[in-house]
Amino acid sequence: MNIHPTAIVSPDAHLEEGVEVGPYTIIGADVHIGKNTIIGSHVVVEDHTDIGEDCRIFQFSSLGGAPQDLKFKGEKTRLIVGNHNTIREFVTINRATSADIGVTIIGNHNLLMAYCHVAHNCKLGNHIVMANAATLAGHIHVEDFAIIGGLTGIHQFTRIGAHSIIGGASAVTKDIPPYIMAAGNHAKPYGLNTVGMKRRGFKEETIMALKEAYRLIFRSSLLFTVAIERVKNEVADTSEVRHFIDFIQKSERGIIR
Repeated sequence: MNIHPTAIVSPDAHLEEGVEVGPYTIIGADVHIGKNTIIGSHVVVEDHTDIGEDCRIFQFSSLGGAPQDLKFKGEKTRLIVGNHNTIREFVTINRATSADIGVTIIGNHNLLMAYCHVAHNCKLGNHIVMANAATLAGHIHVEDFAIIGGLTGIHQFTRIGAHSIIGGASAVTKDIPPYIMAAGNHAKPYGLNTVGMKRRGFKEETIMALKEAYRLIFRSSLLFTVAIERVKNEVADTSEVRHFIDFIQKSERGIIR
């Protein structure tokens, strides 16, 4: 380990081999930091936080702070950050309240750019990009490969589907289904994220099936329930189409329209 002499590390923290801790950084009790993670200067990692391997955490970030929720009464909850994440300057990630999943989770291979905020009880998957100053309120779930544009604010309890992309400075108050592009205040759908899917190796027949499903649900004049049934009966039965429909049918806040 390479710990700068000005850093303050609790004796109850556990740092694995290869961890680096920069000047004036503070690491609290009941913290675990995985192998080869590099933590810059002036970072605060508060109690009850787990950080995985090969992460890069830049200066002035704050991880594991108490949730900004008036219902929080100091109960012991956690923040869990996976492997290979990049957390840039001034990012804030809060640990959870005891409600629902009772933990804040960041998956693997994510990029959180400067000034992003992830609130309590959020659950982020893998390969997610949050551009500068994107903000997640509490209890938000974000699926794999989603991209959230800079200065975007997302309402609590909202879900963001896999492989979707949200334009910058958007306001998101309802669920965004997988594979689509969304933007605006309030956010609206603007077709499929075909560029992103092609870059990630989606087959052409899969993209065409999703396009037809999107057309029936978002661009036809059919009743919503009728459109869903037509997708199930008429569109190619792929795992991606099934996920698209399942996500929409399980929405509790409703989807953007």
